[in-house]
Amino acid sequence: MNADIEKKIGNNLRIIREKKGFTQEYVATKLQLNGCDITRSAVAKIEVGQRHLYPDEIILLKKILCTSYDDILNLS
Repeated sequence: MNADIEKKIGNNLRIIREKKGFTQEYVATKLQLNGCDITRSAVAKIEVGQRHLYPDEIILLKKILCTSYDDILNLS
């Protein structure tokens, strides 16, 4: 995937997470409880575009953050 796209999607996730008042640790824990082997550090790397997102993670993040795919994947 394109690094600029990963950074934009990661930033979208960070903004959504912060608006909800969630910590990276909270999001990581929710992902773990839903079967994703992920740490708070990995969530931080996703938010800055240093780690790829897997489809199952995107699906769970949409659910955990109560948001839409459009909000997560918005490139504008």
